[in-house]
Amino acid sequence: MGPIAGPGRRARRTAMAEINVTPLVDVMLVLLIIFMVTAPLLVTGVPVDLPESKAGALDQEQEPVQITLDAQGSIFIGEEQVDPNQLATRLGRIAQSATEEGGPRIFLRADSTLDYGRVMQVMGELNQVGLRKVALVSTQGSDTP
Repeated sequence: MGPIAGPGRRARRTAMAEINVTPLVDVMLVLLIIFMVTAPLLVTGVPVDLPESKAGALDQEQEPVQITLDAQGSIFIGEEQVDPNQLATRLGRIAQSATEEGGPRIFLRADSTLDYGRVMQVMGELNQVGLRKVALVSTQGSDTP
């Protein structure tokens, strides 16, 4: 007498046709967390100790021009250091290349240890060349005085 062919015997011989997606989901969640943690670290350019402010964050549509004053008073446009004597020329080129009135949005980042007059000199240069959309960047401060 031969072996009995039943439903249980046939099920053992067929290959499983389902894909197990649980390991894929686990890997994707780990990658998502890694990118969420590292993305803010990739944006920072010149390291500056920004002052605190209670003002909220600004909505931005276009990529702004970042002007940075570090603790030594060096001026950077983006991540490129600029000679203070050449600042007006560089800002004039930025103003001339603008397509909208008032020029592109300027984010002015200044170290909190800098003299107020030094920041005002740079703001005066911005105003003189016609760049009117200037925002001062700070970190979010606490609500306690």
